[in-house]
Amino acid sequence: MERFRNYVGKTVVLEKVREAVAQNAYGLAGRYLPDPPEDFDEFEFITDWDGENKLALMVTVEMMKVKRIFFGISAPENPDVVRGLSDTELKELLEKKGDVFVSFFDHITRG
Repeated sequence: MERFRNYVGKTVVLEKVREAVAQNAYGLAGRYLPDPPEDFDEFEFITDWDGENKLALMVTVEMMKVKRIFFGISAPENPDVVRGLSDTELKELLEKKGDVFVSFFDHITRG
């Protein structure tokens, strides 16, 4: 997760979020994309994880600046229930898709 630490404090550009989701350029679908976001809000994205479960990416923002990045597994029976990844799952995720997520964050935080 160290590789994402430098995005904390960066400004999220709402148009870039919309663009990334609309083009499906990063394999992420928007689950909750507030428009406009509140002063303190969260963007939620999902993508395939293992065929049965969905990976949830939550980006918490305050005044459109990234405050927290969270990866979790969304329960198939209730997508509002998200559990954090184990260390092994997180390592596997970052090995497989880490560069894609870095590109995504580069895109949505670029003005």
